[in-house]
This record gives sequence, structure tokens and C-alpha cells, in this order.
Amino acid sequence: MDITRSGSQPSAKGPAEYFTGQVRVDAPFSGSGGLSGALVTFEPGARTAWHTHPLGQTILIAFGLGRVRREGGPVETVQPGDIVFFAPGERHWHGASPTCAMSHIAIAEKQDGAVVTWLEHVTDDQYEGTAP
Repeated sequence: MDITRSGSQPSAKGPAEYFTGQVRVDAPFSGSGGLSGALVTFEPGARTAWHTHPLGQTILIAFGLGRVRREGGPVETVQPGDIVFFAPGERHWHGASPTCAMSHIAIAEKQDGAVVTWLEHVTDDQYEGTAP
């Protein structure tokens, strides 16, 4: 058994290369077999860039009101208790609503040493759902 105590790891700012707006990453973890994750908090309007995961990704909405979108689909609203699974290789993004912060626990597995492939930033029109 290994316990990582709350507050024992510093918070990290989500890099502007992969996020739009203010994003904080807390309690990153990794386990055997390549499982990894973190608690990610998005301030209102903040979001990830488009990205994919080789073995998919699960996010558990813990707080606030968020938005998620997969390529070709509509913007979906998510709230605490919702669980979202993005299929392996599925292009997607996720973040906060325009007026409310959102925190989620993100979990993904590595394949050949990679857990995520980052792509271009989400435009404001894509975030609003007015552009593909």
C-alpha cells in the first residue's frame, strides 16, 4: 500500500501549450501497468486543446459545470457525478462552462510510453458549438 497525502504534491499550472485559460493540475498519480491520472480544475471558459488517448480516457466530474466535445459531435454539458469515456483515438476536448469552474478526475493508460497526443487549440467558435 502507498498513500500520497493530500497537500504533499504542489499544484501545477496547466501549460498554455495544451490549455486555454486558467487550469490547475493537482494530485497527479501513476500506477502499475501505465495507469495515470490527476485532479484537474478549469476556471470559467478554460479548456484543453483537442487531443486523443491511445487507450481512451475516463473523466469523473467532481465539481462545477463543464463542457465536453468529441470531433463531429455537439458540445455536451456535464455536472458533478457524470462520468465521460472517450474511446481510444477519439479526438476530443473538455473544460469548464463559460460562467462556472469545473473540476474532474482524469484517468488514462499509457500505450508504448504515451498517454496523450496533444493537437491544436480549441477555437472560441468550437467551444461555443458554432463551428465543427
